[in-house]
Amino acid sequence: MNKTVELVKQWGEFEQKHPKGSIDEFCRYYLAHHKQKNIKGTLVGGVVPSFNDGLLMKIIGRISKLNMAYANIALKGTELNQIEEFGILQTIRKEKNPKKTEVIYANLFELSSGTDMLNRMKKRGLIKEYADKDDKRSKRIELTAKGEKATAACSEKIVQNATMLMKDLEDDDKELCIQLLKNIEIKFSSLWQKHKGRDFDDIYKELTTATNEKTATS
Repeated sequence: MNKTVELVKQWGEFEQKHPKGSIDEFCRYYLAHHKQKNIKGTLVGGVVPSFNDGLLMKIIGRISKLNMAYANIALKGTELNQIEEFGILQTIRKEKNPKKTEVIYANLFELSSGTDMLNRMKKRGLIKEYADKDDKRSKRIELTAKGEKATAACSEKIVQNATMLMKDLEDDDKELCIQLLKNIEIKFSSLWQKHKGRDFDDIYKELTTATNEKTATS
């Protein structure tokens, strides 16, 4: 069949199911239903969620754990003990001399566990800390020469690990995944601190009600 004719046919099928669908939505729909590679092995160990939201979150969660596992193997023999330490050093490197709390929350740590990790890294000579000139109650941190060297040495290992894990994805697929998921990361990175200590049912109602109202008016 002529490719143009096939494309028009596919658009017609999509439009019947989604009369208000956009071209962007059609492209995602088409890829989701036609660009599938043969799956070898078992998808997500244990129970496979029966709804797409749960399955997607389980896949993301397991990939995150696998990334940590392989990254920690890659970091053996370096000055760093785990990938979270690399994230912290990279944040400090980028921000130059950030506040301790800024580093902790940027890396999605609770204050207590983030403080403990920073203290351990300070004892190993990777970072140094000093009082904030404008706010004596706050502490700022910087990389030491040892920390700079460790960050540079580990960067290649972390890049190799990410490249290894994503090797089977085409570049276009990677860009599509980033496009689809980045807004979720941006949204909840800005919300999680505000939601600490609140009841989950209240959080759920707040976020899902706002989504439902937006959908109803669009």
